[in-house]
Amino acid sequence: MAEREPETGPGRAQAPDEGFAQWLLAQAARCGADGAEVLALSGESIEAGVRLGEVETLRSARQRRVGLRVFVGKSSATLSTSEFDRNALEQFAAQAVALARLSAADCYAGLPARADHSQVDADLGLCDREHGVPDIERALAIAHQVERAGRAEDARICNSEGAGFEASRYELLFANSQGFSGRYTATTYGVSAALIAGDADAMQRGYWYAAARRLDELEPEAVGRTAARRAVRRLGARRVKTTQAAVVFEAETAATLMRSLAAAASGPALYRESSFLLGALGKTIAAPKLTIIDDGALKGRLGSRPFDGDGLAPKRKYLVRDGVLESYLLDTYAARRLGLRSTGNATRAVGEAPSAGPSNLCLQPGTVTLEQMISAVRRGLLVTELMGSGVNLATGDYSRGAAGIWIENGELAYPVHEITIAGNLSRMLRDVEAVGSELAWRSNVAAAPMLIAEMTIAGE
Repeated sequence: MAEREPETGPGRAQAPDEGFAQWLLAQAARCGADGAEVLALSGESIEAGVRLGEVETLRSARQRRVGLRVFVGKSSATLSTSEFDRNALEQFAAQAVALARLSAADCYAGLPARADHSQVDADLGLCDREHGVPDIERALAIAHQVERAGRAEDARICNSEGAGFEASRYELLFANSQGFSGRYTATTYGVSAALIAGDADAMQRGYWYAAARRLDELEPEAVGRTAARRAVRRLGARRVKTTQAAVVFEAETAATLMRSLAAAASGPALYRESSFLLGALGKTIAAPKLTIIDDGALKGRLGSRPFDGDGLAPKRKYLVRDGVLESYLLDTYAARRLGLRSTGNATRAVGEAPSAGPSNLCLQPGTVTLEQMISAVRRGLLVTELMGSGVNLATGDYSRGAAGIWIENGELAYPVHEITIAGNLSRMLRDVEAVGSELAWRSNVAAAPMLIAEMTIAGE
């Protein structure tokens, strides 16, 4: 059967197809590659931003890129290009092989075993075919809708840093020389707002956002109103004296703890021996109330996909169950280095080698509301915002700038800012006293409020 050449010229298809991928794999083999992978991405996006009712940002783009990873023995190289001309792609494949020959050998490098390849056959609801990418007028209208709702929410909203809407639709194609080939189409939508509230003494900023696979899942006006309320409730913020006290994380800030835990449980941190979770598989690392699931095949979620960056089906797994670390998050390469099997958590961008990370990370909710959680705290802090990235994954040491609301005798007393909360992730996870019932999906991480018995709160 004759090999199909990639389409070129004005009439070529917008999205590379399987024939294109097989042609490029064949070119790599002709140049001397022992194995290869092709990752192609094509799509369109739009971004609209407004501030104080005026248009501030308008961007519309189309892209088409292809990445090629080749193996020569145990050496590899990864390149990408936006050039789809046939002659240019032949040179591109030859260059990739030449670079692989110059690279150091890695005994763990290589494609997954042929038998490991598979993908989820079910419709995961990743693409909003009804709405696609809206036109500029619709995008601007949504951005204006967000800002208007926020500015009208409270008379103390005195300024705006802007509101925005963005949308993208993309098609991803992945194939390798082991015989695997898969493709899918997906959409993402997002709205955000940053508003300023002011009184006689000071001004405070409030930010909020939402993201989804379907346009009709967004609530633009609710995002604007929430940003406004978050700004207003920070008015009159003060500092507190350094102390040890209970800390309640809102769902949004609790999600950051889960991301840090996932990073420590991911392949690169583990095989580099820079994770406090190294050797902790099967051991108790958290309070019995804590259960976290990673599942890349949830319908309509932002972290879902029919296959991962290695061409393996995503697997539902307990990262933590009843406080016990049951799984790491691994791609094929990390799994080989650790003597384990891939968990279907390979992530990658065009032109990059796979790494490992979470797909859809979900904290199993508890039975108490945020209000009930606060009422149980005699003295402590409700964390509503975190700044900086002071998490040492090797030791678990945790220190981040924060803002929130002080709790006295089970009631919210006054807003606080310019503070730092500090502890150690290992101790913090074991000191989880309650998990809230309000689960919030606003990214690929779904979290609920969380109460930690005690942390250092550094202020004056």
